[in-house]
Amino acid sequence: IAPPLYVFLLDRIPRPWFAAMNAEYIARGWQRPWTPYSLGDSSLWEWAIADGADPASIAALFETVQRVYGRIDLLFNNAGIRTRNIPIEDLTLEQWSNVVNVNLTGSFLCAQNAFRMMKAQTPRGGRIINNGSVSAHVPRRNSTPYAATKHALTGLTRSLSLDGREYDIACGQIDIGNAATTRNEDTASGRLQASGKVEAEARIDVNDVAKGVAYMASLSLEANVQFMTVMATKMPYIGRG
Repeated sequence: IAPPLYVFLLDRIPRPWFAAMNAEYIARGWQRPWTPYSLGDSSLWEWAIADGADPASIAALFETVQRVYGRIDLLFNNAGIRTRNIPIEDLTLEQWSNVVNVNLTGSFLCAQNAFRMMKAQTPRGGRIINNGSVSAHVPRRNSTPYAATKHALTGLTRSLSLDGREYDIACGQIDIGNAATTRNEDTASGRLQASGKVEAEARIDVNDVAKGVAYMASLSLEANVQFMTVMATKMPYIGRG
């Protein structure tokens, strides 16, 4: 959902900083139409590449933000990976660890660095938005690492919201269901269901998701969207599948 969100944030935040958390992916991604270079005047934004699973890389990213801007007002934890339809008995420790390192540890490290800056800066405070998923509530079949990390991310969101209260730091989470991206094109043609059948599912325009994040980011620090679920109306989520 990053590309349309960038566009929405460019209209609302002066000189936002976009950090790609996977160097290999972003090296390929820059060639796509939605790269930062297509967002217009490059004087309006900054971008950087960091390794979402490397504490030193993330620390260096926030040190750069501190040096350039002197503060941070919004963090959107958007980095995430998954294994695809691998039964738990076939998962390797490396596959499990890769998902945990990016989805959970990377989100924690970014939140920790942002929290530290928001607590110390003047004026104090800021907002952290975590990208959860409907998988933070119910899993898909054969998605153990992803579902486990997204459930854990909800705990991180709640803890940040509580611990940040006295420092004017708000934290919320957006749980997304079936955004139409290149990463889940198979959802439109057929995904494994709880029943064991493979069926096509409805998807939604990523712009609808970006609008949700932009709304959460637009609020004053006196208000917070603790949890928002944005999902395809007809996806098999509510009820028994």
